[in-house]
Amino acid sequence: MKKPGHWLSWFDKNLIKILLSIFIFLIPLYPKLPFKMVNFTYIAIRLEDFFVFFLTFIFFLQILRKKTDLNWHYFLLFLIYWFFVFLSTFWGIYIIKTIDVKHLGILHSLRRVEYMIVFFIALSETKTQKDFFYFFSLVFSALSLVIIYGIGQKFFGWPAVQTMNPEYAKGYLLFLTPEARVSSTFAGHYDLAAYLVFLIPITLGFFFSQKKIGYFFIFVLSLFVLVLTASRVSFLAYLVSVFIFLTLFRKWRYFLIIFFLTVIFTFSSKNLTSRLSRTFQVKQLFVNEKTGQVIVPQKITSKELPAGSFYLTLKDNQTLVDQKEEEIVKEKILNEIREKNIKKGKKLSPHEEKKLVNKQLNSLKPVKTVVSDISFATRLQIEWPRAIQAFLKNPLLGTGPSSITEATDNDYLRWLGEFGLLGTISFLIILFTLIKNIYQKTSKLKNDKKILFFGYLFGIFGLLINASYIDVFEASKLAYNFWLISGLFISGINYGKNKI
Repeated sequence: MKKPGHWLSWFDKNLIKILLSIFIFLIPLYPKLPFKMVNFTYIAIRLEDFFVFFLTFIFFLQILRKKTDLNWHYFLLFLIYWFFVFLSTFWGIYIIKTIDVKHLGILHSLRRVEYMIVFFIALSETKTQKDFFYFFSLVFSALSLVIIYGIGQKFFGWPAVQTMNPEYAKGYLLFLTPEARVSSTFAGHYDLAAYLVFLIPITLGFFFSQKKIGYFFIFVLSLFVLVLTASRVSFLAYLVSVFIFLTLFRKWRYFLIIFFLTVIFTFSSKNLTSRLSRTFQVKQLFVNEKTGQVIVPQKITSKELPAGSFYLTLKDNQTLVDQKEEEIVKEKILNEIREKNIKKGKKLSPHEEKKLVNKQLNSLKPVKTVVSDISFATRLQIEWPRAIQAFLKNPLLGTGPSSITEATDNDYLRWLGEFGLLGTISFLIILFTLIKNIYQKTSKLKNDKKILFFGYLFGIFGLLINASYIDVFEASKLAYNFWLISGLFISGINYGKNKI
C-alpha cells in the first residue's frame, strides 16, 4: 500500500494539470450565470473568474517553488501588450477622462490579462506528446458536449443562458423560439459560431493526421451547429478558411464531400439563407431631403432580418412609387403622429390625421437603393464611426477600455479605438509570433504531421476574418479557449520532450 506522502507528492506534481483539465470543461460548458453584477454595466463576475484566479495563483506558486516554469520569451511580449492596455486605461481615466466609470475600465483591462494567462499555464503543462493528446482529448470532448447541447436546444427545447442584452445577462433561463439562433452553452450565437470556426479546421487537422473517423464525425456535427447559429460572418470565415485549407493540402475527395455537406446543411436552414439573402437588398426608400429622415417600408417580424437606414443610391433611380410600400409608409407615419399626440394628451379626428399623413408623405422622395440589413447598418452608422473617432482622438493610446461601450463589432477598430496603435500593434505582434513560430517549425515535418498544426493556423485565419464583424477576442468563452489551445500548440511544436 502506498503511503499518504506518495499521494501528496503525486497530487502536488499534478495539481495544475488537474485544474487545467477541469478548466477545459468548465469554460465552454458552464453557462454564463452571474455571481455578482458590476454596477453601471451588464458585465458580471462569474464562477470561472474565481476558478481562473485560483488556477493562476497555484501556477505562480509552483513557479516560485520551481515545480513548473514560465516561458519568458512569450511572457515579455504579453507584458508589453498588458503595459499598453493599462497605460491606455490610466490615460482614459485620469488624463483625457474618456472612461466615465473607473472600475469598469479597470475590469476590462484585467479581463485581458485573465484571458491570456491561460496560454502560459497550458504551455507549461504540455511537456510530452502524451500530454498534448491528453489535453486535446478533453478539448474535443468538451466540443462534443457543446454540439450535443446546441442540437438539444434546437430540437428538444433545452434552455439557454445568454448575455445579448442587460436583462438576459441577469441569468434567466431562456427557451428559444423556432426561428431563434442556437447559442448552446455560450452567451450568444455569435461567440458559439466563432468558437466553432476556430475549432473546425483544428478538428480536420486531427482527422487527417490521426486518421480517426471520430474526428470527422465531430466536424460534421460542428458544421451542422454552425449553420444553426445562422451567423453570416462566421459562415463566411468557415468557407474561406476550410476550403483553402483543403486546397493547400490537396484533399480533393474531402473537398467535394465537405462541399456537398455544406450545401445540404445551408439550404436546410431557412434562417441562414434568409439572413444571407437580406444582407444587401434592392429596395425603395422614402427620404426627406431637407431633414435627412429615412423611412424603410417594411413589416417588422421576428422571423426576418429588417433592413437598416444605410443605403447607396442607384444611378437608374426609380421615381414610380410602389403602392404597397407607400401604404406601409403611411401606416408608419400615422402611428408616429398618434404616439406624439397621445403624449400631449390630444386626439385628432380621422380627417386631421389624414391631412398630416399626406403632408409628411409629400415631403418624402422615393429612392431606389441598395440597402443593408439593420445589423450591418448599425455598424456602419454608429459602432464603427464611434471607434474611428476614439482612435483619431488619441492615435497612440486610444481612449481606453470600455470608453466606446461594450461592443464595437469589429475587433480591429475596437483595438484601435480603445488602445490605439501601441496596444493594437503589440497584440498583433503576439498573434504574428504564434503564426510564425508554428509555420517555421512545421516546414520540415511530413504532411501528416504538418497538417495537424496547419489546422490551428487556419483556425486563427478564420477568427481573423470573424474579427472584422464581431469582437471575438473579447468574448470570454472563445478567448479562454483560443489562448489555451494556442499554448498547447506552441508547446507541442517547441518545448515537448517528444515533439509532435
